[in-house]
Amino acid sequence: MPRSIQSTQPPLKFITQRFNPLVLQIVRWLLPIALRFRTRPWLTAGIVGIEAKNVEVLAELYQQFQAGKIRFLLAFRHPEVEDPLCMLYLLSRIVPRVARQEGISLQSLVHSYFLYDRGMTVWAGNWLGWLFSRVGGVPVHRGRRLDRQAIQTARELFTNGELPIAVAPEGGTNGHSGIVSPLEPGVAQMGFWCVEDLQKANRTETVIIVPIAIQYRYVEPPWSKLDWLLSKLEADSGLAVKEIDRGTQEEIYYQRLCRLAEYLITEMEEFYRRFYHQDIPKTSSTDESASPNQVLIARLHRLLDKALQVTEQYFGVQAQGNFIDRCRRLEEAGWNYIYRKDLPDINALPPFKRGLADWIAEEADLRMRHMRIVESFVAVTATYIQEKPTAERFAETALLVFDMLSRIQDTTLPGRPRLGLRQAHITVGEPISVTERFRNSQGDRYAARQGVSDLTKDLQIALEKMIS
Repeated sequence: MPRSIQSTQPPLKFITQRFNPLVLQIVRWLLPIALRFRTRPWLTAGIVGIEAKNVEVLAELYQQFQAGKIRFLLAFRHPEVEDPLCMLYLLSRIVPRVARQEGISLQSLVHSYFLYDRGMTVWAGNWLGWLFSRVGGVPVHRGRRLDRQAIQTARELFTNGELPIAVAPEGGTNGHSGIVSPLEPGVAQMGFWCVEDLQKANRTETVIIVPIAIQYRYVEPPWSKLDWLLSKLEADSGLAVKEIDRGTQEEIYYQRLCRLAEYLITEMEEFYRRFYHQDIPKTSSTDESASPNQVLIARLHRLLDKALQVTEQYFGVQAQGNFIDRCRRLEEAGWNYIYRKDLPDINALPPFKRGLADWIAEEADLRMRHMRIVESFVAVTATYIQEKPTAERFAETALLVFDMLSRIQDTTLPGRPRLGLRQAHITVGEPISVTERFRNSQGDRYAARQGVSDLTKDLQIALEKMIS
């Protein structure tokens, strides 16, 4: 996350895709180091192993792609920021190895183009845009109703590119290996467009979408590190230390996490009630059948709604859709205030107008922080930990709280503490034929829209089954 924005910025330009095999090869050489340490080598090591299932399915698809028989899109789960690195490892190391073992002949490079959020270069720096463009990346401006240049580029690559294309249909990370966020319809729509473009060109390739699930597990349950993290969160939040010694280890950690969550929600409710004049009742739910967990989650969702309302009221944006939809629209609204397309040359502005523009940019950045906090909790549920009280689920939830406190305490978001060594588990799902579905959805616009909707639902179900 960048430091606080205090001045207006020129508009974000589209970063043209300039695939360079040499740059990709260098990235592949450095990949094991990046997986283990990412960008902060002084933190506890990260991913030390990647396992994959049903990889022969992907190897065969690459063989058919290289033979000109199919076009395909990799629709991968996106729970963590490490997912793209794991996907690169899958394609560069595991697929070629499995292909050799299965006697599947691959004639050329096993890689893919991919879509990435244009905002990543805002917080990471311009170097990331340069790198992504050289390894096949296409930037997408999230929140924009129609990013024409990105859509046209991705559509062209899907239909005519030398490689398949990879897209995260969730649109962003949710921090949960065990929960799939609602999918955006873009992946299904791209599949239908590809079939349409191939038919117009009198080409016979079959269009396929391949669901891919990614999950993470610790090599050893990091209970001691989790205890340290919870103690830090309790201290940073100002929550008085309280010894909890009844119950199993999992029960004690769960009580501590719930106690911390209730304290933070209560503090944030008062924050929005007092300083943003939000109507938030001080009493809990009157539903006697609701469990304490359900009451807590209901309060959290009400708080997230109020936080978004504060930002929506400022930007004049209507509240429509789920939390993710609302966050996307607010991100676009904020960027329009900061990255000013209506100012051809901000350096040529007179001091008075430049001061007003800087004022607006700084305030927009502050308002967007409410939305950033909401983004961290869009997938939190009342039963996620109770269903499977594993170290992974405790850690995921505690790290989301860490993100929230970090955003509030500082203008920069520090790297998450590494709680232990992790392994990534990748599952390649059964290919979904878009061509067949396209034939069944011919007729009118309603049938086409329904076809996209049905494909999106089926892709969601496939990903959910793969991580259950």
